[in-house]
Amino acid sequence: MRFGTKAFRLRNWRSPEARKLMYLEYVLSNDEHAKEVKLFGLGPLFLDRYRSLGESFYQEDSALNARRAAWGFALSLLSTGAFYGAYAKMAYGAAIGAMTLGAMTLYMVSFRQGQQAFQSMLASLTGVYEDNLYMDNLFSFLAIESAPTVRAEVGEQLEERGIRFEDVSFRYPGATDWTLRNLDLYIPEGRSLAIVGKNGAGKTTLIKLLTRLYEPTEGRILLDGRALSAWDHAELFHRIGVIFQNYNRYHLSAKENVGLGNVPDMDDDASVEGAVELGGATDVVRELKNGLATQLGRWFNDGVDLSGGQWQRLALARAFMRRGADVLVLDEPTAALDAEAEHAVFERFARLTKGRTSILISHRFPTVRMADRIVVLEDGKVVEQGTHADLVAANGRYAKLFALQAQGYQ
Repeated sequence: MRFGTKAFRLRNWRSPEARKLMYLEYVLSNDEHAKEVKLFGLGPLFLDRYRSLGESFYQEDSALNARRAAWGFALSLLSTGAFYGAYAKMAYGAAIGAMTLGAMTLYMVSFRQGQQAFQSMLASLTGVYEDNLYMDNLFSFLAIESAPTVRAEVGEQLEERGIRFEDVSFRYPGATDWTLRNLDLYIPEGRSLAIVGKNGAGKTTLIKLLTRLYEPTEGRILLDGRALSAWDHAELFHRIGVIFQNYNRYHLSAKENVGLGNVPDMDDDASVEGAVELGGATDVVRELKNGLATQLGRWFNDGVDLSGGQWQRLALARAFMRRGADVLVLDEPTAALDAEAEHAVFERFARLTKGRTSILISHRFPTVRMADRIVVLEDGKVVEQGTHADLVAANGRYAKLFALQAQGYQ
């Protein structure tokens, strides 16, 4: 029990370094990092760090195990001595006639069985004790209080249609700076909104709050007049289709990569093919050896890797699988696409979002100006909003950003 406690504390204490060891292994062995690891000569550096961490773990473990083995060996000698001392006493008793040979045999067998039962009991108790140490971590995690979910009152009336942010503030756990601060914003139903701003202005965080990946630190968000906390998660997620800037690349078939956007319809070929067309991924699928049945990624046999732009088109197609969603969100959805492909995507996006509420985050102003209204975020606050023409005429922050980008095309 003593050494089990020491081993548990050792593993807990070095868990950050253990995660670093796993990360170094991932970087050295994952195909996504192979290009830079080779070109920048990162292999020796990361291998040295991996070896250094691994050796430190080995030394700590071996020192603990050596002490444990030494104590175990010493105590096992004591146990063995006691065992054979008892045998010798019984044999001596039989030799001098203090007990019969049958009684001696009975005592020896009973003694041996009793010792084995006692050892088994102690081993079980030790196992339960050590397992309980690790279960404490799980129970401590489960005991962390989550924000209470406020349910809507029965009979609550929907006063408006659309999305409203009311005095919303948010900061990430453990952070001191606010990511969003006192943000007020209204997106009417069926209208399109573009959000622009420099990196770190809070654009993606705003989307994460809308999709309830996070809860606001202060204020509230309403959808059709009801607070998001009053909506059932499944119902809310069904209403929202979104593709994030850091989209996932699933090492599955091309069909599954698209179909995961709407699991109930992922086996419907017509739905998948329609989403592929809307996402501009028709050419990508056509070039694959087995079409939609092609295994993607290099993790499995016969897997085919794609370029960044091709992966992004499939991610767009995955977002377009949710045709029933009445709120569509694209967060930097075309960063890896060329100008022609990007223009085609947003033409489709404009058709698909007609009559739906849509939110677009982009740094490319030819795309942004397609929205009904544009919002400029800075330091977590709305500093400007209006149409493209209105904001350019106001000669404010948006106009300066637009002029800076336009200079590159002159």
